[in-house]
Amino acid sequence: MWRRGRWFVLGLALVLVVPPLFGALALRVSYAGYLREDARTRGKDAIWLGHAWVDGRRKDADLAAFAERIKGTGIRDLYVHAGPLEHDGTLPAARYPRAKWLIDAVHRTMPGIRVQAWLGDILATEGPDGLHLEKAGSRAAVVTSARQILDAGFDGVHFDLEPLLSDDAHYLSLLDDLGKLTRSRTALLSVAAHQIDPLPGLHSVNGAVSGSEKWWSQEFFGQVARRVDQIAVMSYDTWMPLESLYGGYVAQQTSLALEVTPESTDLLMGLPFFHEDDLGHHDNAETVDAAVRGTRLGLGRTDPGRQRFGVALYVDFAAKEGDWAAYRAGWH
Repeated sequence: MWRRGRWFVLGLALVLVVPPLFGALALRVSYAGYLREDARTRGKDAIWLGHAWVDGRRKDADLAAFAERIKGTGIRDLYVHAGPLEHDGTLPAARYPRAKWLIDAVHRTMPGIRVQAWLGDILATEGPDGLHLEKAGSRAAVVTSARQILDAGFDGVHFDLEPLLSDDAHYLSLLDDLGKLTRSRTALLSVAAHQIDPLPGLHSVNGAVSGSEKWWSQEFFGQVARRVDQIAVMSYDTWMPLESLYGGYVAQQTSLALEVTPESTDLLMGLPFFHEDDLGHHDNAETVDAAVRGTRLGLGRTDPGRQRFGVALYVDFAAKEGDWAAYRAGWH
């Protein structure tokens, strides 16, 4: 009995310890290697901007400083927080009283820069509260909110709806309806996307164990990417404890996303321009340096000729000088 118990404990240890060790080794190997010189900005980068830009807190001097900040970078799109949506999908116009000032000023002083409205809400996927995408009325209200945003002068609409489960057919239906609207208005439709399963089916395993899903299947990611003009991977909050593992993970995510994103869609990899230390995000591991190197490695290995590709900076109000310096030095 003791021998049987000993072998059971050893077997359990192998199951729990060996796969993570091999996974860590694979990520470390993924972080090594040659950086192609042409795996750099294509001038299609983006940045998420906080609500202060549309509620009156930011002024002309702030915009002038921001314009100087991004001069010479590849930033082309601004995702400006104009929400959140109400849980029924509607959007009070009072949420973005200074939108016209911002849009007009950007178009006047930063030619070629596009201003998209960043809208989001908590989804009722892991609890009763939030936006119910399974309700046709809620989806219709979201489309109306997008029309309202375009009427306000935004160049496009950027959606970040979380937590969004993989294979959500209602989300795909919403994107189909939004796409009809944005195409009719010659406007942009973009989304923030969950990370892709590092191993096939991992989102299902995680959901069964924890009750929530962190990842999307690669197939679902591709289904989303085919319905939008831009898809920005939220490649942070990865749980990675070391910079080398995080960089290897970003390299892997970049490759997985490139494999299923059509040439007609802009693929952007998120850079962590914020600083926290908790279970999901270790500040000393999730660095801009590591994210940029991982992005360049994944691009160079998988699709070095891809032109509709860039990085997305999250987020302006939490960024430090070192983040901007690493972005410029590593990506330009």
